[in-house]
Amino acid sequence: MDPECGNIAKTRVKDSWRRTLLLAYQSLGVVYGDLSISPLYVYKSTFAEDITHSETNEEVYGVLSFVFWTLTLIPLLKYVFIVLRADDNGEGGTFALYSSICRHTNVCLLPNRQVADEELSTYKLEYPKETKHSSRMKIWLEKHRNLHIALLVVVMLGTCMVIGDGVLTPAISVFSAVSGLELSMSRNHHEYAVIPITCFILVCLFALQHFGTHRIGFLFAPVILAWLVCISALGIYNILHWNPKIYQAISPYYMYIFLKKTKKSGWMSLGGILLCMTGSEAMFADLGHFSYTAIQIAFTSVVYPALILAYMGQAAYLSRHHKIHSTYQIGFYVSVPESVRWPVLVVAILASVVGSQAIITGTFSIINQSQSLSCFPRVKIVHTSNKIHGQIYIPEINWILMILCIAVTVGFRNTKHISNASGLAVITVMLVTTCLTSLVIILCWQKPPILALCFLLFFGSIEALYFSASLIKFLDGAWLPILLSLILVTVMFTWHYATIKIYEYDIQNKVTLDWLLALGDKLGIVRVPGIGLVYTDIISGVPANFSRFVTNLPAFHKVLVFVCVKWVPVPYVPPTERFLVGRVGPPNHRSYRCIVRYGYRDVHQDVDSFESELFDSLSDFIRLEGTKKSFQQDQPVHEDDSTLTVIGTCKRSSISFEIESDEDSIEPVQQPVKKKKVRFLIEKDNSYEMDKLIRDELEELYEAKESGMAFILGHSHVQTKPGSSVIKKLAIDFGYNFLRRNCRGPDVALKVPPASLLEVGMVYVL
Repeated sequence: MDPECGNIAKTRVKDSWRRTLLLAYQSLGVVYGDLSISPLYVYKSTFAEDITHSETNEEVYGVLSFVFWTLTLIPLLKYVFIVLRADDNGEGGTFALYSSICRHTNVCLLPNRQVADEELSTYKLEYPKETKHSSRMKIWLEKHRNLHIALLVVVMLGTCMVIGDGVLTPAISVFSAVSGLELSMSRNHHEYAVIPITCFILVCLFALQHFGTHRIGFLFAPVILAWLVCISALGIYNILHWNPKIYQAISPYYMYIFLKKTKKSGWMSLGGILLCMTGSEAMFADLGHFSYTAIQIAFTSVVYPALILAYMGQAAYLSRHHKIHSTYQIGFYVSVPESVRWPVLVVAILASVVGSQAIITGTFSIINQSQSLSCFPRVKIVHTSNKIHGQIYIPEINWILMILCIAVTVGFRNTKHISNASGLAVITVMLVTTCLTSLVIILCWQKPPILALCFLLFFGSIEALYFSASLIKFLDGAWLPILLSLILVTVMFTWHYATIKIYEYDIQNKVTLDWLLALGDKLGIVRVPGIGLVYTDIISGVPANFSRFVTNLPAFHKVLVFVCVKWVPVPYVPPTERFLVGRVGPPNHRSYRCIVRYGYRDVHQDVDSFESELFDSLSDFIRLEGTKKSFQQDQPVHEDDSTLTVIGTCKRSSISFEIESDEDSIEPVQQPVKKKKVRFLIEKDNSYEMDKLIRDELEELYEAKESGMAFILGHSHVQTKPGSSVIKKLAIDFGYNFLRRNCRGPDVALKVPPASLLEVGMVYVL
């Protein structure tokens, strides 16, 4: 072997490991902020009222044993070694699991699916061949539409609980960190300081969201690392100083003794113990920003040992201090030596802010994903960074979260009720992840159903135990996430239901291409200069809003483009595969169809780049048709998926619109696919003569662009049919119409400039 080649290989391996270690370090600030600050409130919530701290130490040992095995089985075994492997093209989270299931099984309720979507590079299925058992499960799921709805409701429930956690986590994190002040003042006065300071920090936290995290994000990892080092050092100190044999308490035997002695009270206290794994879902949800190996290294080598040492240290201190009578003193700060209490308080507050920031950003992200799948009303999405993809800010959601956080802090005024609410939200999300991962094991991984059943029963039974302990505290705060989820699920399902019904109405009332072609002779239609972009949700035919527009105002633009912006069940659509372009009618009609595809983590482009890419895609399509005679001969008469061409938008050569220019750098290549005709462009230096008709069409397109673009959107009013059920009337006439009037319009969501907007009124009778 050539020594030089060997050195290059070693250098690449070293660089790869350097990158992985750097990602592992960075993940500390983004992924593990919430999980790392859990020692602030776990013991305090557990010993709030349900159990007492006796001199036998059986309660403390039992709680430590539960904490140790909970951290080991759920975050370490379930998430790090199993769930993280269920990624969707490197992305994680509830929608990633749902997306994987939808691609392998026809259970997606989004109606505008196309065969061409399956040819996306991020859509392709690279799993083993279907087994007999997975095929039976797939057929059973696809056969019953009620199961499709039930699956979507489960996904919505998990999403709503994540949003609820976005309300509760900042409140309990900051409140618990600031509560360290209570040891420095009397019990009667600490509330007057802790609550106002907590509210002030929360207001500052949410007020700074519109700046984005990219400016101060580099500080997140050092803060969390400093916090982990801090709690590890405190844990080691307390273990060595107070009880070096505390490690014996991790034996499962103490769990049995704990439950035997405390009975129902011990079972109810599990609602506080489960908070030790809050933030575990972030490991999976933030997988797309890092890598499986980086998250695994960070957790197993830094986060997990630090948390175990912190909990053991607190237990060691409590095992030697039995005369703590005031409730607020059974917590984190009581085990901190007085000489370092103030520095620890400062680091804890900073760490709680970082942990809160992570869940707030995650809430923005999951709402954007919900909106992409037509499961959430339209909101304004703001990019906070031009360089880092995925860093977004949603103004409406930000201020709603802030108001709710402050209301929770002021209303509950203690960690007991907030922790009960947070615990139920956390464990519900984990149960949803367990159920969806079980389906992924069967349908996507093609594993035997018995394996998925074992996964479901083992982890599901543990989580169900914690869920029951949280649910029993309904009146003590657990009602809040249930109420929030009920409201959010109602909103999301109502919006999704109405969106599908509107799409079905558009399909039933669309007009044929023949009608559009014959319309010019009947009404004497005038073609005005410019490009008209008609936005529609349907992927074939002429939408009803355009037919209404033309029959009332018989004129439209010389170049007409029917634009459908749709989302497909993949995390990202590569820019080179985003646009599907085809003709509507004969070439001399100058009408086109452009389908713009986005993944559930993609964010819509700004209008300038969108206009530019759309124009380039149209010109490339025109050139593509004129390059080879075979393409024109194979042109179908009727419009369908096979007439649409994939047009790349990256690394496109510059296109000249001068008539004298006879050169171009694009050569079409047809992708061989069974029963599909999807064409791709490959860059290649080659010159050919353009047909005169093609050059004339390009010239007209260029002139139309110079005249300007107009955006034609439907302005809909929705009402139910006479005789509809009461539930349908409530959902459509009141629920959907209220949401539609109070959310962003489609022009804002699509970033349409107001000066170029033309709205067409439409009444939908569903």
